[in-house]
Amino acid sequence: MIDEFAKENLHGRLRRDREALLWKLDGLSEYDARRPLTVTGTNLLGLVKHVATVEARYFGEVFDRPSPEPLSRWQDADGSDQWAAEGETRDQIVGFYRRTWEHSDATIDELPVDAPGHVPWWPEPYTDTNLFAVLVHVLGETVRHTGHADILREGLDGRTGLRPEHEQQIDEEARAVYRAKIEEAARAAAPIKA
Repeated sequence: MIDEFAKENLHGRLRRDREALLWKLDGLSEYDARRPLTVTGTNLLGLVKHVATVEARYFGEVFDRPSPEPLSRWQDADGSDQWAAEGETRDQIVGFYRRTWEHSDATIDELPVDAPGHVPWWPEPYTDTNLFAVLVHVLGETVRHTGHADILREGLDGRTGLRPEHEQQIDEEARAVYRAKIEEAARAAAPIKA
């Protein structure tokens, strides 16, 4: 009983956060969706591509249910799953992610929560695992990268939040006052030396 509850709860949260990640692309130009927004090159469309690749590997290879999407061997990972090449369209990457969901959802739905899996890229003695552990891991990765996307999107145009129905109109003045309050507290706690 608890196993099914845990599986359904984790799966439901994964579905919610997948949608949140894609929402971070809404209304952005091709340039803003792709451009590097940190010194390490992190970008919104690349986060979607990376999370899709991670999910395809974990709910595919780990349970001997290879993704129908073409993936390079995990041993050959070179970081190219973290950005969109010139010839890749947003629609292709979003489509890859959505098709990965279908494959992942089938794996999650068809296997029991204790179904054995093997993650060859994890260190020993952790390579042998189960669906529950993989669900927790992939949900953690998705939440982490959705948080990155939220910060990146806020930096682009101020939009924040988990879902469009909870988004509120941006009040620049209120944000500035709130930010100034935090800045003042930080300065008071650690005075800047001249």
